[in-house]
Amino acid sequence: MTGSEALHNTLELARLADRLGYNRYWVAEHHGGPMLAGPSPEALIGPIASATAGIRVGSGGVMLPHYSPFKVAESFSLLAGLYPGRIDLGVGRAPGTDPLTTYALQRDRRDAAPDDFPNQLAELLGYFDGSLPADHPFARLAAFLPGRPEVPEPWLLGSSPQSAIWAAQLGLPYAFADFINGDGAELAASYRNQFADGAPTGQTPAARTAVAVWAICAETEEEAQYLSASRRMTFRLLRMGQLIPVPPPEEALAWLRSQGLSEIAETPGRRAIVGRPEVVRDGLLEVAEEYGAEEVIVVTITFDHQARLRSYELLAEAMELEPRADLTPDERAAFKHV
Repeated sequence: MTGSEALHNTLELARLADRLGYNRYWVAEHHGGPMLAGPSPEALIGPIASATAGIRVGSGGVMLPHYSPFKVAESFSLLAGLYPGRIDLGVGRAPGTDPLTTYALQRDRRDAAPDDFPNQLAELLGYFDGSLPADHPFARLAAFLPGRPEVPEPWLLGSSPQSAIWAAQLGLPYAFADFINGDGAELAASYRNQFADGAPTGQTPAARTAVAVWAICAETEEEAQYLSASRRMTFRLLRMGQLIPVPPPEEALAWLRSQGLSEIAETPGRRAIVGRPEVVRDGLLEVAEEYGAEEVIVVTITFDHQARLRSYELLAEAMELEPRADLTPDERAAFKHV
């Protein structure tokens, strides 16, 4: 599909997730590739929040090394002011792209951007919680954020030991990318232990963990595996340095066979939960228990948009989510039907 079609599909999925009772809807940041049309979460969050009623909307995440912390604070303060109590600011360190595109994103291209993420993050949080020292040159700017008194809820995203340390030190909720690193349970436990030991005076009084997992639901195991072939081909090639648009399942299955690869085996080191609704439900609950996570973030990539919508419908039913109270009678009937 075109990028424009994908963006409109994002809004449709958000409206569905809102009606079905999901808690959060996050959009990521990726640049300069043929697979994803989401380079600007701060630009997408407003239209999504406007198109929905109760679901929290946020970034999963803003890749902070590209930006001025003050500009990010202003943008998300504005969103929080427009949609009180509904905006999340998930922050990540990864570039979300290749080195050349990272260079293209730089305002000053005379030198490589400094690797000062901890300082950037501390400054960003300081604008929201008033923790910038009085003698900090930008301290006075915190009073002029446009959405005050509303502020977004900050999260730190990660898939490495260092991100777990920072999240604990700063007292932040921590969202771990199991879809990138399937061996993160020990890191999540380390985050909780360090959080408790450090007794931080940060953004949240207790450790909170979300774990992000690949998942696809369908009425049958066969259909779910068929739909998942598109993702398997895409990420096999990504590991080989080849970026492609998400292919149709038939093309993906043919490619997997041509490479002598299993049509259902996952890429080594990557976990995906694929199958009938009850299988996916049980798998997600097992991952949540493994990580000690209060929330699971479900990442679903399919070639067909309707299949993706259906996957989230089936999962909502299997997880017994409560549809939002502002559903119309027709929408409630439709949800019961699925």
